[in-house]
Amino acid sequence: MTNAFVLNCINTFAADPHHSDSVKDHTTTAASAGIYQTARKFTKSGSYNLPIDECGVYMVRLHFFAFFSLLDAEFSVSAAGFLLLSNFSIPRNTTSPVIKEFLVPVLRGRNLEIIFRPDSSFAFVNAIEAFVTPQGFISNFNDTTHVTSSNNDLSSTVLNVIHRINVGGSDITDDTDTMRRNWVADDDYLLIKRLATNHSIYSNRPKYDQERGATQYDAPDLVYRTAKEMNSSHVVTQSNNFFNITWGFDVKRNGTFFVRLHFCDIVSVQRNGTVFNAYIYGMFGKPISPYDRFGDFGVPFYVDFVVDSDGSGFMNISIGPRNDSRSLNAFLNGVEIMELINDRISFAEILHATNKFDPKFMIGEGGFGKVYKGTLHSGVKVAVKRSEAGHGQGLMEFQTEIMLLSKIRHHHLVSLIGYCDEQNEMILVYEFMAKGTLREHLYSSNEDLGKSSSRSELSWDQRLQICIGAANGLQYLHAGLPEPTIHRDIKSTNILLDEDFVAKVADFGLSKSGQPEETHIVTAVKGSFGYLDPEYLKSMQLTQKSDVYSFGVVLLEVLCARPAVDNLLPRNQMNLAEWGLSWLKENQIEKIIDPFLVGKINPNSLRKFGETAEKCLQENGTDRPNMMDVLWDLNYARQLQHPTMAQQSHEDSKSDVSWQMALPGINRLPSINVSTSCVSVTESEVLSELRIDETR
Repeated sequence: MTNAFVLNCINTFAADPHHSDSVKDHTTTAASAGIYQTARKFTKSGSYNLPIDECGVYMVRLHFFAFFSLLDAEFSVSAAGFLLLSNFSIPRNTTSPVIKEFLVPVLRGRNLEIIFRPDSSFAFVNAIEAFVTPQGFISNFNDTTHVTSSNNDLSSTVLNVIHRINVGGSDITDDTDTMRRNWVADDDYLLIKRLATNHSIYSNRPKYDQERGATQYDAPDLVYRTAKEMNSSHVVTQSNNFFNITWGFDVKRNGTFFVRLHFCDIVSVQRNGTVFNAYIYGMFGKPISPYDRFGDFGVPFYVDFVVDSDGSGFMNISIGPRNDSRSLNAFLNGVEIMELINDRISFAEILHATNKFDPKFMIGEGGFGKVYKGTLHSGVKVAVKRSEAGHGQGLMEFQTEIMLLSKIRHHHLVSLIGYCDEQNEMILVYEFMAKGTLREHLYSSNEDLGKSSSRSELSWDQRLQICIGAANGLQYLHAGLPEPTIHRDIKSTNILLDEDFVAKVADFGLSKSGQPEETHIVTAVKGSFGYLDPEYLKSMQLTQKSDVYSFGVVLLEVLCARPAVDNLLPRNQMNLAEWGLSWLKENQIEKIIDPFLVGKINPNSLRKFGETAEKCLQENGTDRPNMMDVLWDLNYARQLQHPTMAQQSHEDSKSDVSWQMALPGINRLPSINVSTSCVSVTESEVLSELRIDETR
């Protein structure tokens, strides 16, 4: 298996040797043998950067054995930007190693960074295991039943392994498991032991179905070759045939859990003989019919659940027969319970991160509230957006953003790290974008002095790259999700830049989701002045093309380095979209570009960029391109800025698309020019006749 690491943490990969030491246990106890005889001790934050060559879900195991000098440790651990452990310590009466296992999504990058941060005195670790799991190992689509108060995207959620049980068999150690897992026998978890019996070990190897069933990586052979079934000797009369076998497991009182039940029919005495139900908490049931799935004996499969805790701190899992089964029996081969490390970040953690919302940490203010720079206990830098009374956004926008961003991850969408809704607070926590908003790099706007001025020193290539990145993010919202999403508030302050000037779309509080053919009829227009689609204003119908119009305004902002609306300018110049279109119609766009760019843009690139903005700003949505076409045109404009790059692309590729992009003047068919006439109904005219509620 590629990307596999098994580290004895006494030496390699330590990031900061000045604040970490290798320590050794000089006792001779069996518990401290091997990897547990040494440890890496951190007096300040330190990390391991494990090089990887593919993204995916990684199995991460952290090994801890607190020999005498390590008993006072208290620390936090994060991996790939996710907080795994907080205020973690080893109980003093523990005499055995503690192994914490996680499934961590690594969504981008070439390294898996694991950070250890002391919360009081120091942190330590004895050994680390990390390796990528097979594709689809954890997925929303593997027959998963969600019974929770919120949607959870399992492919982008950290899972903490709580229990891994071999039902009907003995303990399985890591040296016999396909992914070095430990499985514990189930007997101690049975609530009424006399109701169940072990089925004798299956002599043959399970018949793995690679396409529809389980594989040897989901569980080892020994899990599927043993099972517990109903104890037939306990059945005295027909009336008490319908009892359940129940196991009980300790879990957190408040939490959400991923539960995987493993099955392999090695017990039926006749073909298609056993149909039964599986339950969690006695209510979340699912029929289990092995032969309906595969039509064969001894084929492993599993069923997944995502459930909320019932508050008791105890989860019961049951199986029981159905009255439509030929054989009144039920069986189970294995159980895995993992806790979802969700996005609820405590208010105490928020206060720590922002130094109690210190004004010195404030980095912005918008429709939702003030935004602060912060650092979590894990060492992760974040942007903290705190709602304030009287601002335009409220509970609905807060929930919309959480629901959307908790389900998606994309390189050009700002990631939601977590949220806090304690003590009447509504706080959203995002990845920190070091370079701030796009607008900050285009022009300064001083409302007190009543003027704005160009301040940009971004090169034309940087601006094109930023536009292409933002278009990628918007295209993903429109076409890359099961339910396409309209952003509804695209503007230069909602396009953020990281330390490398990579653009990411932000602020999804006004978003609307639905199928692409749907047209949303809205009762109140929401958005930002200067960016609002005139068709949307007239008809109250919201479509994806409304986002395209707003993005067209952003393109002009990037080109001209001026605000979308400037009330101090003459009337015919106030609205950037109207003013820009008038110059585009005269084919004189070079007269309104940012002075910093004069003489620095290839005329062909400028022409293509101007055409793209013009098409986005058409009055009728049907005349505007979709975001895929916009993205294609922007890439073309960048290649026209670098003719050698386009030539190399042509020479190195056999793609017809690359050939077309290498030839100036040839357009891809969906991107043909549209009418260059100005919009006949302006935003300012519509606003004079229509009362706009909740705009910002």
